[in-house]
Amino acid sequence: MSDLIRRTYTGIIFVIIIFTGTIINPLLFAIIFAGILFFVLKEFYEMAKNSGASPQKIPGIILGILLFLLMFLKNSQFAPENIIWLIIPLVFSIFIIELFRNKEKPLTNIALTLAGIFLTALPFSLLNFFVFTNFQGQQQFYPWLLMGIFFILWSYDTGAYLFGMKFGKFKLFERISPKKSWEGVIGGAIVAMIVGILNSVVFHSVSLSGWIGIALIIIVFGTFGDLIESMFKRSLNIKDSGNILPGHGGILDRLDSFIFSIPFIFAWLMIIS
Repeated sequence: MSDLIRRTYTGIIFVIIIFTGTIINPLLFAIIFAGILFFVLKEFYEMAKNSGASPQKIPGIILGILLFLLMFLKNSQFAPENIIWLIIPLVFSIFIIELFRNKEKPLTNIALTLAGIFLTALPFSLLNFFVFTNFQGQQQFYPWLLMGIFFILWSYDTGAYLFGMKFGKFKLFERISPKKSWEGVIGGAIVAMIVGILNSVVFHSVSLSGWIGIALIIIVFGTFGDLIESMFKRSLNIKDSGNILPGHGGILDRLDSFIFSIPFIFAWLMIIS
């Protein structure tokens, strides 16, 4: 099977999983995205071990998923809002755990453990603000804002890949990612902006200017997220964050742009709302 066909099949299956986890009901959203976050955190900590440090893999994964689930319980109103404050003592428990591990580089271990939570679990937790909306004083599950964000992201990635393959000549950031080109970024940006405009017609929860802003954020900060993960991998002399997705590498490889864009999209939506 050719690499392109393998990539296509894997991509379709991954999109179906994301689509299923986003639109059906809030419980399935929590289960599927917590599961995806598990693999993202696992890949991050396994990748970080190549630096010679010993991040707290299991406590980091547990704490990251707890952060996501606590935010889910808060936003879905399945639990009191103040439940989210439990995360503060849980974060500080990382320091106590390190005290008993007797590992070298304890400061680096703690920093990498918290970095995994900050860089991956925090953006995933913010997704709960996208799928729950307040209507007449009650929280309601509204998945289409998040789905629209995925549509823009996938269209940008696909457009950048196709335009880059066909017209790529001028390198975007050769030192970090030799295959990425300005032609790919521009082509992907055009496709992403078109999808953003179409989203404003279909999903009325955000205005036209709001969707254009989201598209611009994905174009700019999604590209930065991709380059930053490439920088990490290059510094560690590894090709992919994992191998769970045949033809694509790891889940972190597929979601790096998404993860890095989410905090900026969240801030943008808070500003325009």
